[in-house]
Parts: sequence; C-alpha cells; structure tokens
Amino acid sequence: MTISFNKLSKVASIVALGMAFPAVYAADYEDFARVISVTPQVEQVNVPRQECRTEYETSQRQYPRQQQQAERSNGGAIIGGIAGGLLGSQVGGGNGRIAAAAAGALTGAIVGDRVDNNNSGNNYNNNQPVYESRPVRQCRNIDNWESRTNGYAVTYEYHNRNYTTVMPYDPGNRLRLHVSLTPRP
Repeated sequence: MTISFNKLSKVASIVALGMAFPAVYAADYEDFARVISVTPQVEQVNVPRQECRTEYETSQRQYPRQQQQAERSNGGAIIGGIAGGLLGSQVGGGNGRIAAAAAGALTGAIVGDRVDNNNSGNNYNNNQPVYESRPVRQCRNIDNWESRTNGYAVTYEYHNRNYTTVMPYDPGNRLRLHVSLTPRP
C-alpha cells in the first residue's frame, strides 16, 4: 500500500492545524444553576454626624471709674430734708421741737441724697461690675453606625456539585452561568 505524498501532506496539515488551534475544540454556552442559599454580606460603617446646641455664657466686666464725676442731683436731699423736718417737728415741744425739726431735716437730707445719687443706675461711675450674657455655640461629633450590605454570598448547585461565590446582587432562585469547556492536552 502506497500513500501518495499528496495525501500524506494533507493529513499532516490537518494534524498540525489541530495542534496549533486547540480552541477550535472548546465550547462556550450559557446555562442555569439552582440557587441553594443567599447570605447578605453586611458591614458596620461609621457615618459620624454633628450635634450642636447654643448655651449662654455669662461674664462679668469691670468698668474703670471715669475721670469726670456725673452731675449730682439735689432733688433727693431737698425732699429728704423737708420730710425729715416735718417728722422732727412732731416730736417734743418748744425749743426741743425746733431742735428735733432741724435734726430731722439734716438726717432726711443726707438719706435722700444717698438714695437719689447712689441708685442712679450709672454703673460706669461707681465701679460696680456689669454682667453680660452672650450665646456660645457648642458642637460635637457623634458616632452614627449604619449597617450596609456590600454583597451576597451565593451558594448554587450545578451538575450535582455545590459552588459558592460573592455577587453584588441577590440572583433569586436561578443563577445564569457562562460555561466554557476546554479539552486538556
């Protein structure tokens, strides 16, 4: 039996071509697998938030005594003197009554002057402290933990074997697969 060179050449070409392109024998197709379980992959994430409130701070200020004295009022001394004189004239008799009226007028004038000029409300001149209240905003960061799902662990069955993979979504009852078959050399 003789094989012609031409036939031998064709057979060798086919064998060489088959070895050069093994992907020619590969098969790619899509199929479905049955989903056995889906477990969400949950992580705790801290998303801090800011909480603010306004408090009022009271402070004391001392004003220095001013160089010029405020103008004093004589009204309190006059009214106090008249009232003291009237009250003093009701006491005693004769010269004692005149002395009591004079002492009452003098005492009334002193008391009236002090009442009128010390309670004038001018705190700048009598070196008394002034209290001021101002709002102060206080803020602080508070931890705010949230649960986030970052994927799903999916266990599925394909041709009586179980496989597990992590997916970005829940596939439901069936999982679409891309199957690629390649022969081993």
